[in-house]
Amino acid sequence: MSTGRSRNDERERRKEMSTEMNGNPVRRRVLMSAPGCVEVVTEAAPTLERDDALVQLLLAGVCGSDKAALHGEHAFMGPPYYPGHEVVGVVIAVGGDVGTVSVGDRVTVEPTIPCGHCKSCLGNVDNLCEELGFFGCGYREGAMADVFSVPASRLHKIPADFTDLQAVLVEPVATGVHAVRMAGDLSGKAVAVLGSGTIGLLTMIAAREAGARRIVSTDFMATKRELALELGADAVVDAAAADLAGELRAALGESGDVVFDCVANQQTVPEAIKIAIKGGTVMVVGGARKPITIDLPVVQEFQVRVQGVTTYRAEDFRDAMSLLERGVVDADRFVTATFPLARADEAFAALDAGHEVKILVAAE
Repeated sequence: MSTGRSRNDERERRKEMSTEMNGNPVRRRVLMSAPGCVEVVTEAAPTLERDDALVQLLLAGVCGSDKAALHGEHAFMGPPYYPGHEVVGVVIAVGGDVGTVSVGDRVTVEPTIPCGHCKSCLGNVDNLCEELGFFGCGYREGAMADVFSVPASRLHKIPADFTDLQAVLVEPVATGVHAVRMAGDLSGKAVAVLGSGTIGLLTMIAAREAGARRIVSTDFMATKRELALELGADAVVDAAAADLAGELRAALGESGDVVFDCVANQQTVPEAIKIAIKGGTVMVVGGARKPITIDLPVVQEFQVRVQGVTTYRAEDFRDAMSLLERGVVDADRFVTATFPLARADEAFAALDAGHEVKILVAAE
């Protein structure tokens, strides 16, 4: 992490750069303007509402959900929209009603923006809000910008001893933590994790921390399978295996008590069900792109639980920070490429190529 003096100097330089055009405040931000099109546009800086904070970007993560949306494959969003929901930044202004954060605080965003009054919100499952907004995913603001506004209630302060790399991983770690929390007690369980991208790897680590006895991971890429082994998987299986379920069950030495499908497509979900037979649980963690077909009589007859998983809640963010703080998640092992904001299109091209683990967009 940079020293306080160098970080402050850089912050001031970028603030001046993003607020001078004909005397009016402006900013650059990334816009997914059309399918396959990533642009950096210059426009007016946001006006703060009384409960908003204005945050200056340090780092933003590029997510697989953005890749799907950019190519018109996401089930719930698509261009035009402003991306960026994995973020660390610094508060530079607050609205009049904000008391939870202050100018100078380093923060990350909990991207879900619930209404606070629907059945789900009142039932303490606000990630299922009936009127849910999602920062960086179709919301008016996204993190890939010089500055962005966000309801201050959705900000989490970052511990002073965190590096920026640790901070930007809080949101994806929370995704894995939430999936494991939803799965229930994993103590002594046999666990399979389909996919060794960022979310698959983080889910695997969270499952190990939750007490899983044996974990087997998959991926098409040998380098990612090797990384899964280095980060704690007991064994790995090539996702291209002709009998994926059979090889996974053999590597586990039994059926899977819990299978985390971090890919979620027509190929993986049926295989996950086969791994979980009989009586196991399939957690659908990956962002499903379209409807799929499963063998429902098998699910019923062999009492397989298929459970959807979405986003996270505040406690998942707190637990994610704990995993990072204790070194259970090593941020340096995940971030494999960083691009400046002006070259955001290259960051998304790198995501398409599929060789990186976590790609970041950084403020210059």
